[in-house]
Amino acid sequence: MNPKDISISVPKKDHKGKVSGQLPYISDIKAANMVYGVLVRSPIAYGKIISIQLPNLPDGYEAVGAEHIPGPNYVKIIKEDQPIFANEWVNYIGEPILMFVGEELEVLYSLLKEVDIEFEEHQAIYTLDEAIAQKSAASYLASYEFGESLASISAIEGKADQIIEEEYDTGYQEHVYLEPQGMLAIYKDDEIIVQGSMQCLYYIKNALLSALACSNDEVRVVQSTTGGGFGGKEDYPSMMACHVAVAAKTVKKSVMLVFDRSEDMLVTTKRHPAKLKYRTALDKEGTILSMCVEIYLDGGANTGLSAVVLQRALINSAGVYKIPHFHAKGYVLKTNTVPNGAFRGFGAPQSFAGIESHMGHLSKLAKIDHLEYKRKYLVKQGDPTITKGEFRDPILMEEMIQDLLFTSNYQKKKADFQRFNQQNQRYKKGIGASLFLHGCGFTGSGERDHIKATVKLVKSKDDGVALKISNSDMGQGILTTLCKIVAKELELPYEEISYPDPDTKEVPDSGPTVASRTTMIVGKLLERAAKKLKAQWQPGVEQEIVEHYVHREMIPWDEKTFTGDAYPAYSWGANIVEVEVDTLTGNVKLEKVSGNFEVGKVIDERILKGQIDGGLAQGLAYGYLEKMTSKRGSIQQKSISDYGPPTSLDVVAIESKVFENPYDDGPYGAKGAGELTLIGGAPAVQAAIEDALQTSFQQIPITPEVIMNRLWMEAGEEE
Repeated sequence: MNPKDISISVPKKDHKGKVSGQLPYISDIKAANMVYGVLVRSPIAYGKIISIQLPNLPDGYEAVGAEHIPGPNYVKIIKEDQPIFANEWVNYIGEPILMFVGEELEVLYSLLKEVDIEFEEHQAIYTLDEAIAQKSAASYLASYEFGESLASISAIEGKADQIIEEEYDTGYQEHVYLEPQGMLAIYKDDEIIVQGSMQCLYYIKNALLSALACSNDEVRVVQSTTGGGFGGKEDYPSMMACHVAVAAKTVKKSVMLVFDRSEDMLVTTKRHPAKLKYRTALDKEGTILSMCVEIYLDGGANTGLSAVVLQRALINSAGVYKIPHFHAKGYVLKTNTVPNGAFRGFGAPQSFAGIESHMGHLSKLAKIDHLEYKRKYLVKQGDPTITKGEFRDPILMEEMIQDLLFTSNYQKKKADFQRFNQQNQRYKKGIGASLFLHGCGFTGSGERDHIKATVKLVKSKDDGVALKISNSDMGQGILTTLCKIVAKELELPYEEISYPDPDTKEVPDSGPTVASRTTMIVGKLLERAAKKLKAQWQPGVEQEIVEHYVHREMIPWDEKTFTGDAYPAYSWGANIVEVEVDTLTGNVKLEKVSGNFEVGKVIDERILKGQIDGGLAQGLAYGYLEKMTSKRGSIQQKSISDYGPPTSLDVVAIESKVFENPYDDGPYGAKGAGELTLIGGAPAVQAAIEDALQTSFQQIPITPEVIMNRLWMEAGEEE
């Protein structure tokens, strides 16, 4: 099977294995001479470890801690501030202090209860608001600032008719991948193989080389079938890999560490809670003269990837709009809470929730429909980006919006809902829209300077071709799409292209599976490699082709001044959401969800439809359903039912359309799609709820409690 148009769907490579239940996930694997591990975790948010009293350990059971780490005691990510095992200070509830290993999990869990640790407890910072109020140097994990000078903006504000200041808050979001975190270290005399549920094999390998202080050939990292990631398996697995590898090297046995759902929810990384502040100068007609944005992210106890998340949040702080005289600055602040990290969208969902809300509220002041108001400021091809780069490629937003307005019957719905609301005391209907983009690939020159991706194609004697790359399929479908790209270029049946489980002993570093980069960047490298293989093809002969990343010439990126082209390309989207709100209970019911997207060229229609439906469901839930809270440093929701992600009863059929706009440097014109589809959900559902209730909100999620508080407050004001 090799369809003429690459967009036509084919059976997924892993379809039969997953549907039949035959594919083994990490918890299904049983290695020879294997023991289990459980982690002793900090019960306090911040303090010094004074002493540790261990129970008498049964034969065959051992404790592994910081003293057993051959290399430095930190997880190699960006900054050296995340210990593998805390051995002096603890910085959040749940921080790993040591690990018990042994054959029976029941025995291990009983040992956890018998550990006696004495702490000298210190005053913790529990919330982002506390960290902002303290403004101590120790609380800043990262900061960036760019845009027009504040002096020139101040001069513009002096001539403005009015200045609008608004604060906006976003909460945690939990990944809720179907498969919790899991990692296995297989012990051999000459090497340790770490296998598990992961997105970024070489992140893990580099962390292991540091922790084990060993040579490159003493560690292998292999991806197991992975049951979802959404960014949650980008950075966190590096710490788990260090735990099992250090334990395996210490006890000279294979060690398995798998979390149950409760442990996973309590201690793994989340989407960063954020506070966004807007200061916008308007003239008499309500036209924007200038805008200043401040973004504060709650980093939790360690830096992790937070600095990069902040960069993304800032780059997206103006949304899809050409704002005259724009300034942005942002900070990641430390709190004594579970560290926050990568999550689908990577800072953009917080920024788009904020800017879309703010633009909607400005439209109310101008007494203009929010979609009409936003369209006045849409960026166009050739416009500068807020980082002094350029939108080089055609932008189809206007066509996408026009199509959505027509297919959703937007104007008629607005009028119909207004009549319905006047006639109905309890139920109120509303319609809202969001406009958004997502930069594809790593920020600035990251692909060229840091990732330096390499791919390999290997042809066997029987003329089958295998992809040798380090990218992880975690349900998003690259197992299928990347094979399709190679098959198409080689003019071979799709079935003759294989994509073995990535193993660092076999595959070069083609970069992490993040940042909407895999299809566009790695797919293009594979397309080029396949072209070369086709030109050199020798039947019945083993052949190998290696291809390296080549950077597109753009406006150079300066990380210090935050200027230049932040991305080589952008994907675009527009959503319209209809809701019904029950004013007696505050419950929100989705009635219709529509989305138009531009992702270059679609590599597989069914896979993209899965990304659209899944991304929108996740984004919508971020806006009105999923509520996670921390109380004195402790996450309060430790089960899926406590947290409340959407079920099939919460999500309606999603109507979507894809606009073709091929990108020269993507395979067959493809760009990134996976992260884009989440971003518009929350702001669209907020706009719809505001339209239904004729009020404004400055936060997400807009839960029934938030709605009822607003309605009670407004009722009190009327009295």
